[in-house]
Amino acid sequence: MARLSRNRGIDAISMTDVAAEAGVARTVLYNYFPDKAALLLAFSQRATDYLVDSFDQDLPDDATAVARLDSFIRLQLKGLVAHPHPGAAEITAALGPDAYQALAGHVAPMRKILCEILTGGTESGEFRPLNVDATARSVLAVIGAERIPLVEGEVTLEEAQNSVIAFVHGAVRSPEK
Repeated sequence: MARLSRNRGIDAISMTDVAAEAGVARTVLYNYFPDKAALLLAFSQRATDYLVDSFDQDLPDDATAVARLDSFIRLQLKGLVAHPHPGAAEITAALGPDAYQALAGHVAPMRKILCEILTGGTESGEFRPLNVDATARSVLAVIGAERIPLVEGEVTLEEAQNSVIAFVHGAVRSPEK
């Protein structure tokens, strides 16, 4: 699914294409996923689970909020390269607004982690006083803005990580730290 969506876009992928890519009969694919929306939801859930598990394993419990934030950003951008999800407009156009709303729910675990990082950093003084929810939305938007440049090879993963981390640090870091 990742390769197909990266090469063609979600709108151009059929269940037949996915079955052929997986090396199974189309009827077998339909036994597990009744339609393309269900397949995309399962694909998205798998990617989200991987990112949550990876983040939990990536840092020691006593890591600073800055180190946790940097790790979160790196992991999210790495995930965009490994699992290039289509954007909101593409999902809505291809599958409808209900599928987009269901996919948006898969962002919740990562958003929760980010809010915990931002809250911890604010409480420790590493980050300036923040509206955590608004800041989390903004950080995720900045990360998401790198999806197309990364997938299309306009920037390297390292370039994207460095620029997003620098931008986010400028927005959240306490001037005293």
